[in-house]
Amino acid sequence: MAGGKGERFWPKSRTNLPKQFLNISGNKSMIQQAVARLEKLMSIEQIFVVTNELYAELIRAQIPHLPIDNIIIEPSGRNTAPCIALSSLYIEKRYPDNTMIVLPSDHIIKNESEFVEILRTATTVAERDGSIVTLGISPSYPETGYGYIESSKEVQIVNGMEVHQVRCFVEKPNVITAEGYLNAGNYYWNSGIFIWKSATILHSFEAYMPEIYRVMQDIKVKMDAGLLQEDIHSEFLRMPEESIDYGIMEKANNIHVIPCKFGWDDVGSWTALDRISERDEFGNVIKGNILNIDTKRCIIESNNGKLVATLGIEDLIVVDTDDVTLICSKEKAQEMKLLLKELRIQKMDQYL
Repeated sequence: MAGGKGERFWPKSRTNLPKQFLNISGNKSMIQQAVARLEKLMSIEQIFVVTNELYAELIRAQIPHLPIDNIIIEPSGRNTAPCIALSSLYIEKRYPDNTMIVLPSDHIIKNESEFVEILRTATTVAERDGSIVTLGISPSYPETGYGYIESSKEVQIVNGMEVHQVRCFVEKPNVITAEGYLNAGNYYWNSGIFIWKSATILHSFEAYMPEIYRVMQDIKVKMDAGLLQEDIHSEFLRMPEESIDYGIMEKANNIHVIPCKFGWDDVGSWTALDRISERDEFGNVIKGNILNIDTKRCIIESNNGKLVATLGIEDLIVVDTDDVTLICSKEKAQEMKLLLKELRIQKMDQYL
């Protein structure tokens, strides 16, 4: 899934070049890293990218060996449930009775070999049991920005890995609740990575999201008739805007979770750089032409070669681009959309 705008990574992430197409960690963009990871498990012909028309050319440029027909275009972003519904129809048409792995294009995964082996096990479980399988990240601290997965005591061992029955998905908690989850030991961060057979997800849409299921059936008729993409897109816009978590995961009862520790981060905001980047002796993450004195626990980045000098600051995010300089306290990093909302109100869309 590669249609997001990465707004909490503004001003580096912009509408015309969002986070998934940026080099955040390593020497490749996030989507290039995601595709390279999957190529250790399957051929490029089996990898599909769903996005909107605005980013189709970026995908072609950054992943030139991806078949053009494997780029699935959404006419409008309508959250993850419609995105997955549309994608599953295209993939089912090419690969009937497939097993499908759904994952975001903008995550960091440090231990890729372990990640691939976990996906192998997840596909084994999904194919054998006809269940939904998800990857739960073992929490290392009481994070309040993630949803959580609670597992039951029912555990099976598959390929030497623990596979737990899911009791429920829970929303983002407050700090006290998150600390309780961490101490309980049977709660995991929701990675947003899912594995299922095509028949399983189709039945799940029919059972839990019938409005989307009905539209899927209409789209399938038009696809089978060979109608133009415009006809399919007009049907897609009838789908309600809903997340797959709320629409299916919180309602389905045949879900397994595999606890994981492979160095995962969703890089949701600037503060993620504290977790995935090297820091200097004062806890700063520095990139670019930076001069700092008496500066502690800051994230400072200059993208244009201009010198950024800091003196006596702590716990700030400073990002300097060609046309925008951001100065933000770390505690407000999750509220970046407030700035973008104000830019829209003031009709300063050139900065979005």
